[in-house]
Amino acid sequence: MTNAVSGGAVALADGLTISRMGYGAMQLAGPNVFGPPKDREQALAVLREAVELGIDHIDTADFYGPTVVNELIREALYPYPGELRIATKVGARRGADGSWQPSHAPDDLRAQVHENLRHLGLDALDVVYLRTGSHDGTTEESLAEEFGVLAELRQQGLIRHLGLSGVSSVQLTEAQAIAPVVLVQNLYNIANRQDDDLVDRCAAENIAFAPFFPLGGFTPLQSRTLTDVATRLNATRQQVALAWLLQRSPTIVLIPGTSSPAHLRENVAAADLVLPADAVDELDAIARQV
Repeated sequence: MTNAVSGGAVALADGLTISRMGYGAMQLAGPNVFGPPKDREQALAVLREAVELGIDHIDTADFYGPTVVNELIREALYPYPGELRIATKVGARRGADGSWQPSHAPDDLRAQVHENLRHLGLDALDVVYLRTGSHDGTTEESLAEEFGVLAELRQQGLIRHLGLSGVSSVQLTEAQAIAPVVLVQNLYNIANRQDDDLVDRCAAENIAFAPFFPLGGFTPLQSRTLTDVATRLNATRQQVALAWLLQRSPTIVLIPGTSSPAHLRENVAAADLVLPADAVDELDAIARQV
């Protein structure tokens, strides 16, 4: 493994250390994250190049495809490099029509963990997120029973570290009373700042915050601001958006997804982009335009 990735690493609670630039494998599946990839060989090549570039954590889920993405990861990278960490999610199933269906029954959560283990070819999963909320927002419903199932599997040695996806601060507190939480994965980007307080809390408690949809939600006016900053810095809009996230909090970790090797290299290069104060001010103003 080479070490082209910069941006530093973050040492988290519960003994987990990962680089701040990761890779999200969701886009390796077919349209709408359903079915096989359009170009299987390119999908395998992207995974191998991510590791060659020094990326040491990959974000996935067995419901991507379903099973397609995990099987691609295994085909491309098994036996896995010792420093590679694979983070997966449970809490959903896919319908025959590709629909996303919450699935939190204790027995099914256990089954989902075992399916991830089997399809990835692992004896233990590095990180398992409990996916609780939707992309439309979070709730404050209790997750004690569901998270307790994953805590039991952690005690059994099938899971090393636990995370939460789509959660509120109240739910994070509830989960922490059951077992350590090392990562939170919520919707967050320059324009979608509803989790500002949670981002700051995660930094204070040494919990990684992995934003999903790091580039979504821009109006034409907001997009023009991003374009102007990128042009001045001789960077792409996506690189600027990713660099802003890295500078937003010391425990933010990135998992941008792509099925293109060239796009992967572009994302990795964002870790080297330092945004000057005036650019950060302009980008921060985007949230006030929402």
